[in-house]
Amino acid sequence: MESQKNVSEFILLGLSFQNIQLFCFVLFLNCYVALLLGNLLILISIRCSPIFYQPMNYFLSHLSFMDICFASCVTPKFIGDLLVKRKTISYSNCMSQVFAMHFIGMNEVLILTIMAFDCYVAICKPLHYMIIMNKTKCNFLILAAWAGGAAHSFPQFFIAILPPFCGPNEINHYFCDIFPLLKISLCTDTYITGVLVLANSGLVTLVTFMVLFVSYVIILFTLRSHSAEGRRKALSTCGSHITEIVVFFGPAIFSYLRPPTTFPEDKVFALFYTIIAPVFNPLIYTLRNTEMKSAMRKVWCQAS
Repeated sequence: MESQKNVSEFILLGLSFQNIQLFCFVLFLNCYVALLLGNLLILISIRCSPIFYQPMNYFLSHLSFMDICFASCVTPKFIGDLLVKRKTISYSNCMSQVFAMHFIGMNEVLILTIMAFDCYVAICKPLHYMIIMNKTKCNFLILAAWAGGAAHSFPQFFIAILPPFCGPNEINHYFCDIFPLLKISLCTDTYITGVLVLANSGLVTLVTFMVLFVSYVIILFTLRSHSAEGRRKALSTCGSHITEIVVFFGPAIFSYLRPPTTFPEDKVFALFYTIIAPVFNPLIYTLRNTEMKSAMRKVWCQAS
């Protein structure tokens, strides 16, 4: 049998769309270009306008940057693989992909949580908003998100590299992830490892989702005492955030909050949090945000 050190590459089986590979290539290439342009548009618009110093927009600029990084870990290779018959990835690149996906993904989860906290303070503690969400605390929260991403991703990385890969080196996915890797680790018992992944990824995702859910229940309850105009403005901002949470967390919970196994649907659900959610973020946060649209007009009209 092959030992772990002898595995130099893995074969990615990719999506099961053999007859429409070219169509998928064009579709996902356009999605990736739209993702890059849309998130760069938000990032530059915020950074070049006074709204950068507003906490929610400050956090949104970091979320856009994370979206670009998160999608770029997987999407370029995935798109290129649609044009080739044999899809391979080296052992080192595979493990790097596992680390990067979980590091940036957890960073995004924590930034979404921070944005929910910002909404809560703005609506439920408006008189104390500038004290609670000052520049120093905003910077600290972003640093905490990066630290949380590292604390989550390093255990996942070690879980990925420790099992010996002595079976077939075919990964039934279009990128390297923990459960597909555990499935091909045939010469060791991965039950305990799967439980650790469930605790580190599944439960963390579920608990974060529940915290966000409770936060928005409190926010919506508090809005009952606001004026109609205040409710409209708050719901516009919070509605964008809730939409993003549903699109991102729904597939992520399905993918990780379960026993260590794989399903054919995993690849389709993974498309939501690797490509679709980052593509729709710019639309979600600009079409419903009057302040953002105004900032974009000022920045880009002056530039032209």
